[in-house]
Amino acid sequence: MELKANNISFSYSKKKQILKDISLSLNSNQIIGLMGDSGTGKSTLCKIMSGYLSNYSGEITLDGEKIQGKNFNPVQLIFQHPEKTMNPKWKMEKVLNESWIPSQELKDTFGLKDTWLKRWPNELSGGELQRFSILRALNPKTKFIIADEISTMLDAVTQVQIWEALISHCKSNNIGILAVSHDKELLDVICDDILKFDEINNL
Repeated sequence: MELKANNISFSYSKKKQILKDISLSLNSNQIIGLMGDSGTGKSTLCKIMSGYLSNYSGEITLDGEKIQGKNFNPVQLIFQHPEKTMNPKWKMEKVLNESWIPSQELKDTFGLKDTWLKRWPNELSGGELQRFSILRALNPKTKFIIADEISTMLDAVTQVQIWEALISHCKSNNIGILAVSHDKELLDVICDDILKFDEINNL
């Protein structure tokens, strides 16, 4: 399966263009890195590719077909700040089950403790919340993961645990990963290939 972004352009205003004619592709058996400085538009591209933004020019396709927005999006975005993506009025069990109900084995793989399910989002750390975010994104219908700086705010041990679990699961289930980061050392370790954002954004 192939995910393609074709000639994507985006502007927040007429005076400020963020993206211009960006094209990239990845297969579901690949981990592709996207490296670039903060504030250059990487996160905007992530939101476009995963269906969070629609007012852009160009096309996002999955095996040559446009992704239909009415159903579950097979391209799932994991954000850098998980606390901003969760309803603070829901306990974590409801937050997780909103997407699907993962097996106990998978919860154990990502180090998600059963006691956390009864807590509110503000009662958990960033690393604990990010484990929930990743599990929510790994719905059985997911074909691609876009990981936007998902480990930047985490300690080194948690970073390793999360990336090892995510990569193992995605490789076993033929899920492609676009790993977005400004950390070249991380991308060198986990990726099959690395793209430089300033080289594909034709501003």
